Amino acid sequence: MAIKKKTVLNILLIAFILSFFVTPLGYHSKILLNRIFSGTPSEIPIGKRKQITDYDWRLKDEDWNIINFSPSKGKVVFINFWASWSLPSDAQLNSIQKLYDKFKGKVDFYIITNEEQAPVREYMEEKEYDFPVTYLIIGDKSALPVLEPPGSYVVDKKGYVVAEELAIKDWDNEKVFELIEKLLNEK
Repeated sequence: MAIKKKTVLNILLIAFILSFFVTPLGYHSKILLNRIFSGTPSEIPIGKRKQITDYDWRLKDEDWNIINFSPSKGKVVFINFWASWSLPSDAQLNSIQKLYDKFKGKVDFYIITNEEQAPVREYMEEKEYDFPVTYLIIGDKSALPVLEPPGSYVVDKKGYVVAEELAIKDWDNEKVFELIEKLLNEK
């Protein structure tokens, strides 16, 4: 009994679609699609920006020591909430690493997770990321509303939120670089 060409094509199409759900190929394809379709972050118009009024925000550093957000007052700050298990976070962190590489030492980075240390360290080693990981202290007050992963903020030197993104964005592009350079040059 001969199988029709159309039947073979349908079976291949179904197998391809299923691969997105049950194989590592699917996971990597979803990451790629998220990166391709991620937009550029948008600058909030000056009159609509919120300002941080209280910089007293306790967090933990990658060694699990308690740190405070207050030394970032008067500086340009990038904040991202992420999780190693979150596909959109996974897709976005590569561009955040590149942003960190370009502006480390000039911008304060808070790449914040609420996970335990062990899975985060394993994830960071596997991906070869070296941006500083910060851990959220659940239940403590925060300087800004805690966003669901992969939410992000960019804050200027006066404490105004210049960008607030609730979804995956491409942080490795000229528009973002120009915005951060502009913020760094402000008095």
